Amino acid sequence: MKTPLHQHINNSFRFTGRQLRALYQLFNVQWQALVLKTHPTLVWAIRIVFLLAAMFLLMKTVPGITQRTLISASKPRFWHFSTDTLLVQTETERLNKEIAANGKKLGSYIPKNHYLIINSTQNTFFLYKGTELVREGKCSTGSYLQLEKGEKQKWLFKTPKGEFKIRNKRTDPVWKKPDWAFVEEGLPVPSANHPSRFEYGVLGDYALSLGDGYLIHGTLYQRYLGLPVTHGCVRLSDPDLEAVYKALPMGAKVYIF
Repeated sequence: MKTPLHQHINNSFRFTGRQLRALYQLFNVQWQALVLKTHPTLVWAIRIVFLLAAMFLLMKTVPGITQRTLISASKPRFWHFSTDTLLVQTETERLNKEIAANGKKLGSYIPKNHYLIINSTQNTFFLYKGTELVREGKCSTGSYLQLEKGEKQKWLFKTPKGEFKIRNKRTDPVWKKPDWAFVEEGLPVPSANHPSRFEYGVLGDYALSLGDGYLIHGTLYQRYLGLPVTHGCVRLSDPDLEAVYKALPMGAKVYIF
């Protein structure tokens, strides 16, 4: 169904077309013969004038293609562009404020005293005090090998991941061998406090307990530092172990990932 606007435009087109056709026929009948004899090129010039006049009338009749309408139609595009730019700037400012707030919140979780970070994938450690890196170096963590005895007894030698704290500190520690140490050597498992369970000098000069039998200690096999070869504990070189032992107090945080 045509709207009144469509009907108005159609009527304008019909009226303009009748005018142009009448003028053009008048030109053909009355003047074309005379002009063609005197000035042949003038015929084409007049035809071009009629064409330009038709275009002018078309632009006047249909508002959608006038220059003024084209300019006004283009304005919303610039307005949308300005609005989009403003929205981007506003969102950027909001995100920057949110990042700054989260940074402050994250900073509140960083211990102000010494703490230890252990990368069990790269087998490296980082000793921090607040945000200051105090010491870094190689370590050894769990091998992820599995030992089995029959169908019921299995041990997976991995270093646990997460947040821990120093629960105990010892100098000249003595290692009390667990059951898997005897199974691994093919020996019968002795009673809980049998003398064969206790070994001296294999953990280095210091040991820091993380709980559940996991220790940070030294090693006789320092050439393997940087490799995943332990049964779950964290091994350090003698100089690194001494520095960590002296820096970390009881309750200090240890983060393993």
